[in-house]
Amino acid sequence: MPRRTLLGLLATIAVIAAPAAAAAADPYQHVPQPVAQGTGGSAATADGVATTAATDALRAGGNAVDAAVAAAAVLGVTEPFSSGIGGGGFMVIRTPDGKVTTIDSREKSPDAMRPDSFFVDGVPPDPSDSAQFAFARYSGLSAGVPGTVAGWDHALQEYGTWSLRRALQRGIDVARKGFVIDRTFHEQAQANADYFDDIRSSEKLYLDPDGTAHDIGTIQRNAGLARAYKRIAARGVKGFYSGAIARALTRAVQRPPLTRDANHTWRPGLMTLRDLCEYTAPEREPTHVDYRSLDVYGMGPPSSGGSTVGEALNILEEAPNWDALTTTQKYHWFLEASRFAFADRGAFLGDPAFSDIPLEELLSQDYAKERSCIRGVRQPAWTGRERHGHQGLMRGCA
Repeated sequence: MPRRTLLGLLATIAVIAAPAAAAAADPYQHVPQPVAQGTGGSAATADGVATTAATDALRAGGNAVDAAVAAAAVLGVTEPFSSGIGGGGFMVIRTPDGKVTTIDSREKSPDAMRPDSFFVDGVPPDPSDSAQFAFARYSGLSAGVPGTVAGWDHALQEYGTWSLRRALQRGIDVARKGFVIDRTFHEQAQANADYFDDIRSSEKLYLDPDGTAHDIGTIQRNAGLARAYKRIAARGVKGFYSGAIARALTRAVQRPPLTRDANHTWRPGLMTLRDLCEYTAPEREPTHVDYRSLDVYGMGPPSSGGSTVGEALNILEEAPNWDALTTTQKYHWFLEASRFAFADRGAFLGDPAFSDIPLEELLSQDYAKERSCIRGVRQPAWTGRERHGHQGLMRGCA
């Protein structure tokens, strides 16, 4: 699974963000056209079918939140390796009156999860050992309590104009009619084939009888997901977090449905029906930095995106005579700013429910000045791995 399991969607109430693509009729296709021009809004996703769902929503009078949820539902069908109702995400929203807020629908650990739950014989898995990593990754234990459906519902209820039923309709259509498999989808399925053939439902859905992924250009359908979307459309979030879907989900997590010839060990998971019914998708304050007179908002913790991007931009603000720099010099500043921001990401970011995060200081211009070291982002005296309380972030330059 080369990409993140989770896809955070950006929604802006007047506009979603950048290029749109056209779509084919039936079955749906991944459309290679990179840009389509028009008026009234714009959309961008990782897939042409999903982008078209968003632009069609805008043309039908929906706002950006409606379009974002419609696109996300399609991505759950066409990009299941990086999105879907079994995972979670983040959404950043700006309303017409200028309010900026965020919705946190990231997965949560089951209540029974403990810091040592992934240990084997009292020893944590070695991340450099691919076998140990796979043992932890492909398991019921690695499943978090999914937040996507709760996030969609919260966004539509508070900031959208469509019902969840209407927003899910395109996803239902694509799942039922199918879409044309492209190279990316085929390669991702093939990369996971050795594990997909351990699980009855995954084997049936994604693999041919010979155990290989469906060929490029063939049609991929997902009748089970279409039924799940229909149930959620009819019953709302309760149709996912309780009832038949919730029971099937927890049963699969606790007792992975293995094939008779499964060649891997799948550890049972900890998720319960109570974990599902207690899930909420709260709104959180966005991160904010001023970059060259532009207001840049992002997703705050538990996401690391807003703080990492914001810190990097603040460091770039410290570049002297930016307009006079060569392209090579600008790239150098960009790479070094990103390097320092990612070092701080690893050192300080986490879930605010469990970690004390010095977010205000990380996003301060004074701290960015220290990190830039004034002279072209040279080597700082502090690596970002020491921590002496929140007042100890700034240590000066070598």
